[in-house]
Amino acid sequence: MSIDMGKPSTAGRAPGTEEPPDTGVRAPAADDRHRLTALQGLAALSLDAMASVAYGPESIVLVLAAAGAYGMGFTLPVTLAIAALLAVLVASYRQVIAAFPAGGGSYAVAKKHLGRRTSLVAAASLILDYVLNVAVSVTAGVAALTSAFPELYGERVWICLGVLVLVTAVNLRGVVESAKAFLVPTAVFVGSILAMVAVGLFRDGPVSTVTAAGHASALGEGATTIGALLLLKAFAAGCSALTGVEAVANAVPSFRAPAARRAQRTEVALGALLGVMLIGLSILIGRFHLQPVEGVTVLAQLADASFGHNVAFYVVQFATMVLLALAANTSFGGLPVLMSLLARDNHLPHVFALKADRQVHRHGVLALAVVSAILLVFSGGDTNTLVPLFAIGVFVGFTICQVGMVRHWYGERPRGWQAKAALNGFGALLTGASAVVVTATKFTEGAWLVVVALPLLVLGFEKIHRAYTEIGERLELGRIPRAPQRSRSVVVVPVSGLSRLTSQALTAAGSLGDEVLAVTVTHPAPEDRQTTEALRRDWELWKPGVELIELSSETRSLGRPLAAYVRKLAQIHPDAQVTVLIPETEPAHLWQRLLQNQRGSVVAHAVRRDTDAVICRLRFRITADAR
Repeated sequence: MSIDMGKPSTAGRAPGTEEPPDTGVRAPAADDRHRLTALQGLAALSLDAMASVAYGPESIVLVLAAAGAYGMGFTLPVTLAIAALLAVLVASYRQVIAAFPAGGGSYAVAKKHLGRRTSLVAAASLILDYVLNVAVSVTAGVAALTSAFPELYGERVWICLGVLVLVTAVNLRGVVESAKAFLVPTAVFVGSILAMVAVGLFRDGPVSTVTAAGHASALGEGATTIGALLLLKAFAAGCSALTGVEAVANAVPSFRAPAARRAQRTEVALGALLGVMLIGLSILIGRFHLQPVEGVTVLAQLADASFGHNVAFYVVQFATMVLLALAANTSFGGLPVLMSLLARDNHLPHVFALKADRQVHRHGVLALAVVSAILLVFSGGDTNTLVPLFAIGVFVGFTICQVGMVRHWYGERPRGWQAKAALNGFGALLTGASAVVVTATKFTEGAWLVVVALPLLVLGFEKIHRAYTEIGERLELGRIPRAPQRSRSVVVVPVSGLSRLTSQALTAAGSLGDEVLAVTVTHPAPEDRQTTEALRRDWELWKPGVELIELSSETRSLGRPLAAYVRKLAQIHPDAQVTVLIPETEPAHLWQRLLQNQRGSVVAHAVRRDTDAVICRLRFRITADAR
């Protein structure tokens, strides 16, 4: 079990020289073809934020509709406030990318400037947000599909799981492959929304209202005033459109060189596109005096009003449906990188830090898929069950990140640091207030689950870290160990009969140890005596030069008698290294392995559990053309 953090070795470096600082700009590497360009990063890491325009404005409208037509007039001001917060976040995360080119976003910032415990809170909040994003995105996309084809409603859970499998499979092929696969849907969606806004701005009124016809209005009774609480609630609801803004900063290492510069371009492009779409849609809502109705999305009404009920209308709906379903890809791009950083810091199992071919954190991708599948089954594929839990975690991460950056600028003090610190401080104030408002307004709707889950995740991180610390202390990591010394070696070989496998096992044992002991477990039952006597007779005739030791067992247990014998050997030879060499066959075909008796696994488990002996498993491969 390795606890190496991957820190480059200083061996061989000239005295007095230091390793150059990481500037985020590196020479092109051979694996750059498996990393993202700025455009590919937009497709791979921004689907969550892009797709939020399908439900962000609608969330605002549904809250303000409670105050009637007068309340609807505040749609644009609330959206402008959200767009202002978006601008602050984008500017701030550009600074985060430059300051922390190794990725990690709020986790990396908090770890350096706010302490380990705070960084774990940031990591836990982001993990919750990423997992919920997958479930919400998939269910929202499938909801759009079942709205068009109601007969599929009863199968929505299976459809959700199918979409999840598709997105997971694409991401297992690499982040670049997922970007290429989702580039066209992203372009179609963004293009259709921008075209709808442009066309709608030249309309004096809606071209068509067919979509909303016959549906009950969700508009409340007329009102002449609107309270601050309602505006705050509308603002909190619309802030769901800001989830995903942090994904680029979390996944900077996924970009091609110069990674930091490309990531910054992607962040700015994401903020610009998202801001234009949000403001544009809000202007159209006011221009067409749109009213929310039951069973029809606000985006569908806007497409109907701008384009008319024609092919363009269905293009918008189809693009929205596809992008909502694929918006889960943002989590698959950002969360595995974050999990790898946590694993390198001993807060998650080290397996999450491993990379497969094509620069894929395969175990992180699979873990995210499994947890998301559980959420989808638990929610029954219903978006409304999951939405109240959404966006809280990300605002906690936003706030921690901004506070950490203030301390970063105060400590580094580069040119113009006061303005940068002021920007981050203002961002921390806004996101902190947003986190409080979102949590308060959605607490009774299920947000309390997130409040409970956050400390539980942090406690889990701490427990894993303590376990790795204890292992490191036992292994004396970081210290110079004693020089290796040769000790006497005793090799125990379990046998059940004579064969070519037995011969190879004893040959291998002789090359490993000073003394070889062949051990067989016998049973006193009458039906087993003949087998035992035959083995004893054949062994004497074979004369391999190795003693055959018989261990009598009243039961038919194999592992316990052998483990007890190994413990006895260790007591008799306290200075010797006892090794148990277990011979096993490996059939040519996978299905043939089901025919084996699994004795080797049983013996290995018992010896590993009850002794300190070294276990070797000798594989005898049976090829297809073997005679």
